[in-house]
Amino acid sequence: MAFVEAEAPRVSCPKHGIVVARVPWARHDSRFTKDFEDQCAWLAVHVSKTTLAELARITWRTVGRIIGRVVEERSAEIDRLDGLSKIGIDEVSFRRGQRYLTVVVNHETARVVWVQEGREEATLECFFDRSGPGTWVAD
Repeated sequence: MAFVEAEAPRVSCPKHGIVVARVPWARHDSRFTKDFEDQCAWLAVHVSKTTLAELARITWRTVGRIIGRVVEERSAEIDRLDGLSKIGIDEVSFRRGQRYLTVVVNHETARVVWVQEGREEATLECFFDRSGPGTWVAD
């Protein structure tokens, strides 16, 4: 078991209100170090969420929040739409009551590049607006 002890004063942020000052070893709104969260995110790809929670001695809900923070940080570093040329578009339902997600996949890398709630034409227009004008031509 390891403990990190350092001064982290409370500061007033115009966006978030009174919060603990930013420290270089942790992400915003986290009680854990970046290294610990990165390790948890890596393990989440290879083991079940329950196994990870037991191994790291945290709740499975905490695992979900950690994954969310790591994905948010990493997603800001790369543009998944850069160089995109062959795509697949589908919709999947989630929850009850006919709720859908529109999913766009890069066929060359087999990775999801964009997801948004909804299945209307306007939902897909959001993707095409984000990918830039004149990017797509129908075959």
